[in-house]
Amino acid sequence: MIQILPENVRNAPSVPCPGCRDEEPLRFEFDYAYQPIVDFAARNIYAHEALVRGPNGESAASVLAQVTPDNVYRFDQACRVKAVAGAARLGMRELLSINFLPNAVYRPEICIRTTFEAARLHNFPIERIIFEVTEGERVQDRAHLVNIFREYRRFGFQTAIDDFGAGYAGLNLLSEFQPDLIKIDMDLVRNIDTSAPRQAIVRAIAAMCAELGIRVLAEGIETRSERDFLVSAGIDLMQGYFFSKPVFLGLGRIDPAAWR
Repeated sequence: MIQILPENVRNAPSVPCPGCRDEEPLRFEFDYAYQPIVDFAARNIYAHEALVRGPNGESAASVLAQVTPDNVYRFDQACRVKAVAGAARLGMRELLSINFLPNAVYRPEICIRTTFEAARLHNFPIERIIFEVTEGERVQDRAHLVNIFREYRRFGFQTAIDDFGAGYAGLNLLSEFQPDLIKIDMDLVRNIDTSAPRQAIVRAIAAMCAELGIRVLAEGIETRSERDFLVSAGIDLMQGYFFSKPVFLGLGRIDPAAWR
């Protein structure tokens, strides 16, 4: 399959934009674990989220502690390339969800070049890539984030807001841009089967997203009871240890018992 760069990406200047030209090189290594996202109604794996790890499987925190304002752009770009390369190497056929750092994107049409090139090099379809941003990140310029999302959608990527309900953007961001997916923060999912307030909030999110045409994904599921409540609330996309832990340099498998 031939990946063709969109015209606005193809015609963008090949030189780095002013904000990223002076970035220092990365002086640390990292790799990825992949965690499945399941479609419970279809009884299959819907996607895999790429989760940053140290070169020998160390925690994400150990890697992110080395990210500074001086190397954040190169780190964000390296994340995209490494996540796509790893997915292709593992033979991933489902969607690939990649976290991105909006404060590291200066001009979307320039900063997206490496992602297109990685997808083309590894023959990974761009329509199978989801770019997700954590709502909890302190986005310096919400209008800039909305512009990134709109550009990425125009390029053919899917978009997602992670940890919805836990951060700073909230409903204001959602009123300006409706992503393909919203991932409900795991703190709202934890013990939801016994918490009436959490149940009311999650049902309201699900109803709102249905009206807006957004799919809802619940993350952090650890028990059958949590799973069963979410199914009753009409949420089919799920992620969590109940189905599979992240697998370092590999793709998770779902225990057949998790479907029952």
